Amino acid sequence: MTKNRAYTKANILAGLEAMRAPRDRVVLMHSALRLVGPVEGGAEGLLNTLIDYFTADGGLFCVPTHTWANLSHPERYTLDMTDPHTCLGAFSDIAAADKRGLRSENPTHSMVVFGDRAGAEAFVRGELDVPSGTAPESCYGKLYRKDGYVLLVGVPHSKNTYLHCVDEMLGADNRLSKSPKTVSIKRLSGEVVTREIHSHYTDYTKDISQRFPKYETAFRYHGAITDGFVGDAPAQLCDARVMKHVIELIRSRSNGADPLADERALDPKLFCHVHYDDAP
Repeated sequence: MTKNRAYTKANILAGLEAMRAPRDRVVLMHSALRLVGPVEGGAEGLLNTLIDYFTADGGLFCVPTHTWANLSHPERYTLDMTDPHTCLGAFSDIAAADKRGLRSENPTHSMVVFGDRAGAEAFVRGELDVPSGTAPESCYGKLYRKDGYVLLVGVPHSKNTYLHCVDEMLGADNRLSKSPKTVSIKRLSGEVVTREIHSHYTDYTKDISQRFPKYETAFRYHGAITDGFVGDAPAQLCDARVMKHVIELIRSRSNGADPLADERALDPKLFCHVHYDDAP
């Protein structure tokens, strides 16, 4: 893109088509808007383009609208459905305020879903009662069951919230708080309800998601990632089902050890087809 020129809708669409991004599946996008560069119509223009693309053939386009930061502010609602402010930045705030979408009632890890109304309603149903922000029963688990994708735009896998859900699906130890926390949700009707929910917690590191990038090499080895660009931002289109199966393989070969217990790169023996000890 030449200096001082903004990306057009056609430019963004061309980048998505080059990645062969699906238009008929569920796609959850995590992004760093500033890395995309200037887009015609600004953040709203980019959102419009992404909605048009990903819902064209019946797909659902999802934007995270997390409010987990409110857990440390007991005077605030953990989730206020009447307030579009999130803890993820401007793009998520804009998506949360857009009336075309349906926002889930997940107390800490909500998302707004665009697309077919009936499909979106089914996708976000039951989020008020999830036992954790990324429980297998949540939208994150549905992403796996519906053969969905995670689109990382200008961000690493440390922002790939879906991987928390994979840990829960696989029964990983040391990932959730032992005691639940009380959360409050203000619904669109104005009704306020309270629930108990387990938050993400690991006793050997402050934020286990900072170690999720260790999996990227394994994901690439198994073809889970398609690379591309959205504007100036490098993008990874990640197959949710393959990512889960790769982590399952790694854990099965780890002999009970936690693959994220330290910051060292994963041993290729944990994910390669060839077992090097047996190689000639």
